Amino acid sequence: MKAHIVTIGDEILIGQIINSNAAYIGERLTQSHIQINSSSVVGDDEEIILNEFKRVFEKNDIVLVTGGLGPTHDDVTRKCVVEFFNTELIVDNEVLSDIKKYFEARGRALTPTNEDQALVPKISKTIRNPYGTAPGYWIEKQNKIFVCMPGVPYEMKNMMDSFVIPRLTQKAKNDNFILTKNLLTTGITESMLYDKLGDIDELLQGAKLAFLPNQFGVRMRLTVVSKNEENAANKLDEIEQKIRSLIGRYIYGIENDTLESVVAKLFIDRGLKLSIAESCTGGLIMSRLTNISGSSIFLERGVVAYSNAAKVELLHVDEDTIQKNGAVSLEVARQLAEGVKAISGTDVGLSVTGIMGPTGATPGKPIGLVFIGFCNDKICTAKEFHFGDDRLLNKDRTSQAALEMLRRNLLGISYDD
Repeated sequence: MKAHIVTIGDEILIGQIINSNAAYIGERLTQSHIQINSSSVVGDDEEIILNEFKRVFEKNDIVLVTGGLGPTHDDVTRKCVVEFFNTELIVDNEVLSDIKKYFEARGRALTPTNEDQALVPKISKTIRNPYGTAPGYWIEKQNKIFVCMPGVPYEMKNMMDSFVIPRLTQKAKNDNFILTKNLLTTGITESMLYDKLGDIDELLQGAKLAFLPNQFGVRMRLTVVSKNEENAANKLDEIEQKIRSLIGRYIYGIENDTLESVVAKLFIDRGLKLSIAESCTGGLIMSRLTNISGSSIFLERGVVAYSNAAKVELLHVDEDTIQKNGAVSLEVARQLAEGVKAISGTDVGLSVTGIMGPTGATPGKPIGLVFIGFCNDKICTAKEFHFGDDRLLNKDRTSQAALEMLRRNLLGISYDD
């Protein structure tokens, strides 16, 4: 069975809010091995909504709609459903009771506008809403399924998980089994990954591979369709191993892993302590690591040494080195890492220094130039990086590169291709 997702709302169409509903529905359908044919967003316009219903209902087995079921004048989805299926509205007494209890529990008077939400399309099976006043609708016609849910994310999610997915799973008669896996990479661009994988068609053998870049790296989503779960799992594993043999050094995790959680686990498993000296990132690396529960096990301290004076006074960077090479240099990055390790007595010292922009560039030192230092009992080194010209993106990318330097050094992974 093939599905289409329709999201209704001007606020989504104009980019005022992110379409998280479609993402959640897509993920839940995929987990249930229901193929998503397409997805669309339309505004709060009756004619456009009706045209979209007609278009997608003809081409798909399942249509899932969110948005436009509220009580205000711009909520026109219910009216469009009634017109599209040539039906009428009737009172659902169970929904009316739910609405009354909802208002009573909050000490508020029930208005006629809200009471009107108990009117549902006659041909639908009502999806009750324990978290709001707008019910959902389940309609079966022409051997197809049409589902409407509210646009409020937590209301929609409850309906998907408790009502829609269980029924779709029962009704779906799939010839194929769908499995997906996300491989998370960093320190390499989308185009370089593509080139390193070689002949994609030969590698995938009919599977699909999507490259999804963001400020931290590239998520590679692998999708396999097969006749049964065992075949799909075997094929997925086979392709994953081939991919890892080609670009494994850049893969730091899978699915919803974060680089900071991966690094934290490496330090905890090895019983090592870490200290960090940050200049250009202003504490962002520490912030990311302290988001991880249990970070106090390995994270000893962080020092934000933004000024040259702070670098000299707190971390014992040689003042002559700063005068000679500049605060943004390999030499200063090494001394920062060495200094923070020395004053904290940790196994590893990490440092970052760079030019985030949009000001601060000098001849030979452009915006986006960053040096990251690493120091342990065996080596004290630094590496040069070049990012973009956006200040906030540069901070994100610097923090990611610094965490990746930790991961690679702990695992003994070289930066040489």
